[in-house]
Amino acid sequence: MTTSHVYVGAAALGSDAVGGVFRRGPGGSRWERLTKGLPEVAHVQAITIHPANADVVYLAARSGAYRSADRGERWERLPVGDDGAEVWSIVVHPGDPRVLYAGTSPVGVWRSDDGGDTWRRLPRAVQPERVQMKSFRCRVMRFAVERERPDEVWAALEVGGVMRSRDGGETWQDCSSSLVGLAERAHLKSRIDSDTDVEGMLDGHAIAATGGMAVLAVRMGLFRSADGGASWQDMEIGRFSPLTYARDIRVAPDDPRVMYACLSPAARSTAGSLYRTRDAGATWTRFDHGINADSTMMAVALHPRNPDVVHAVSRSGQVFGTEDGGRTWREERLPGVRDAYAVACA
Repeated sequence: MTTSHVYVGAAALGSDAVGGVFRRGPGGSRWERLTKGLPEVAHVQAITIHPANADVVYLAARSGAYRSADRGERWERLPVGDDGAEVWSIVVHPGDPRVLYAGTSPVGVWRSDDGGDTWRRLPRAVQPERVQMKSFRCRVMRFAVERERPDEVWAALEVGGVMRSRDGGETWQDCSSSLVGLAERAHLKSRIDSDTDVEGMLDGHAIAATGGMAVLAVRMGLFRSADGGASWQDMEIGRFSPLTYARDIRVAPDDPRVMYACLSPAARSTAGSLYRTRDAGATWTRFDHGINADSTMMAVALHPRNPDVVHAVSRSGQVFGTEDGGRTWREERLPGVRDAYAVACA
């Protein structure tokens, strides 16, 4: 029995696939598809719950950004993005919940200082175009803001690497040169949808910031920087996991040395797992014992106040949850979902 609300976001990429946002309440066994105020076909990329008020939930979707003040019963579209821009990420500032950042495709970063009522585009949030993908435009996939460094904002780009701001988003620095250098190593070369082998190392999916260190999840694994992005080191996740494609990385809210990572063989695959480190990435162990993901593990959600509560979602719509620190798990499947992207709980 769950003790928190759990949300899953999905994209309806096939003619008969189901997208949108789904919710299961505390103690419930039924998933509801939340639709009031959302487009009939909703491609949801990210879900963010307000850290101080769990009634407030934000969605990043290809049709824009949305906010709910009643745990998803009704949604309102927020004025984020230029015409035609897709919203791929939203983060609430950990020290000032009135401040939000939203990331778009084509690459853009927007900031709100009033909880999402109004937004302005940050004009200097630009990144050199090192890779031109053939099938999609580069997007801002994830932000990270460390509580101890509230003006420092990190952004992971798919496919564009990493950029960082030290002044709350007013100016940005490219942090990808070292990633390009790592792509010279034979085992870190990868091209799928472009004409360059640096594609895999710049395929940023998620980023976390903890203890003065940034950890980046990319196609080629997990990489960390302790010098503000000037250099990146391979965390060599392959020493601990047979799966190395990294889709998500999260820092535990109660311990900055604890992180969770979603690992799989590839973006579309028939396996996935959830790993945890208790020593800031020096060692990793599998956390999701007893579950069997039949597709890529896409996202992990950590409860903001209860470290024993962890949820994860696979691409095919399998939802996994534990409320006892990983000793037991609950597994469910969202019918009709083929492309789940996000999970959140509070």
